Amino acid sequence: MSTFAIGQRWISEPEPELGLGTVMETGEGRVQVLYPATSEVRVYTEENAPLRRVTFRVGEIIEDHEGNSRTVESIEETNGALVYRGTDWEMPEAQLNDRLSVHGPMDRLRGGHVDDAAVFCLRRRALEQMHHWRQSPVRGFVGGRIDLIPHQLYIAHEVGNRLAPRVLLADEVGLGKTIEAGLIVHRQLVTGRAARVLILVPESLVHQWFVELLRKFNLWVHIFDEERCAAIEKGLPEANPFFDDQVILCSIDFLAAHPERAEQAKEAGWDLLVVDEAHHLEWSEAAPSTEYELVEALGQQAEGLLLLTATPEQLGPESHFARLRLLDPDRYSDFAAYQAESGHYADIAPIAGALHAGAPLSPAQQEALAVMPGLEADLPPDKLLGALLDRHGPGRVIFRNTRAAMSGFPGRQAHLAPLVPDRDAAEWMTHAETEFANDSGTSEPIEKFNLNYDPRIAWLGRLLHELGEEKVLLICRSREKALAIEKAVARQVPVKTAVFHEDLTLVQRDRNAAWFAEPDGARLLICSEIGSEGRNFQFVHHLVLFDLPLNPELLEQRIGRLDRIGQT
Repeated sequence: MSTFAIGQRWISEPEPELGLGTVMETGEGRVQVLYPATSEVRVYTEENAPLRRVTFRVGEIIEDHEGNSRTVESIEETNGALVYRGTDWEMPEAQLNDRLSVHGPMDRLRGGHVDDAAVFCLRRRALEQMHHWRQSPVRGFVGGRIDLIPHQLYIAHEVGNRLAPRVLLADEVGLGKTIEAGLIVHRQLVTGRAARVLILVPESLVHQWFVELLRKFNLWVHIFDEERCAAIEKGLPEANPFFDDQVILCSIDFLAAHPERAEQAKEAGWDLLVVDEAHHLEWSEAAPSTEYELVEALGQQAEGLLLLTATPEQLGPESHFARLRLLDPDRYSDFAAYQAESGHYADIAPIAGALHAGAPLSPAQQEALAVMPGLEADLPPDKLLGALLDRHGPGRVIFRNTRAAMSGFPGRQAHLAPLVPDRDAAEWMTHAETEFANDSGTSEPIEKFNLNYDPRIAWLGRLLHELGEEKVLLICRSREKALAIEKAVARQVPVKTAVFHEDLTLVQRDRNAAWFAEPDGARLLICSEIGSEGRNFQFVHHLVLFDLPLNPELLEQRIGRLDRIGQT
């Protein structure tokens, strides 16, 4: 056991950042040490204090409080404390510079502070294991509370290993784009390829993304809204709130509605930008939307960009071109040129299909390959296929898996319900035509629906009775229609009902969704089109389409609210 004396200098082994400590008091089995550099005081038991004595030898260089350097020529001990002397000076050890470095490798070696060989070997083995772990190809992909499904792992591996990836994740609804994005973000963070990440999602999905990233990847993200930004600025008026955290989750609607916040987000600088439901970014050459211009500005500043959408061509080729333009503005600068180039892909697609299937190429296909510069017919099929992907179309910036190519999904069963109107058939047809014209946008919007005598409500009541306690998700076109359905059901069907539409606050939507998920909660959840977008209700097995969208991709989105990976 070391003997402590007042005035001696010691350093804390577990806390070397405290600097040199000075013994102030000792006795009764305890020792009090002051660390002047950090104004900290620690009290230790003398028997097992985690302290190491700081001493210097003749010939070593020391510093005083003013930073003056001296070379030690002789040393004298007085009452347990050392006094260092030179030709015309002396310095009690209490006057040593409090920030003197004495815990580096060379300092420890010169001071004769060495560890046991077994401790050294343990430390070396730990560093070797750390090296192997950092070199692991699955680093950032393991540890998540998810099942590693092959198509998700492939995309995450391909994209996550890129430096500054700029890609469009376009898997069909329910195939796990959020999981893929989470894997990519996690991989980029743990490998150091990205340090600052901004995730932009529709307001209705903010909490869902937060929960998914936390539960499945233990990835803490910080939700930014006006309230949080104002709170940060209250403490630091001149500060940019977006510098406050490294991984930020934010509603794209919030930034679009607050230009000053959008400007701060642009100035903050990002390594990776993630945008969910990217098909909502409306663009035309004459009038791009505010949301599109926001993502475009952020995407030009950010090194990496991930766009997520299950329906890349839902709004037509111009909308698809707009997203490609965000990923690579130099490659996709002119829509007319893009359309002209796309017209030639039909000639290449059969060749790529044959190579992918391992089928022999026809003489005409071999001739077509022969005229392409840099392509040799004797290349292996996978090399030829890779070269075609890189030379034609968007190449490796789009990843899309389809449900038809996946396995493990339950079978879908469509049930068409013939309706018999309770009242005059002609009146019902007029009502149906008016509703259809409203839904298709060919007439003035209907502000208030009256569905009290609608045969669909009576049929819905019979369905709920037949299903017993099973839950049902109903999706319709608009908020107005969802509210009318709720009112009509309340008049005719004794069932616990929740409503879910875009005009509810985020907290109200989350509460209604949580109540629907509870075993004793609502049996029927009535959703509008926009309000339900991106939400996961895979615990439900019955979907009622109160009306049908004209766009088949929108219909697939509705079905995807239930029919998705992880359905129970």
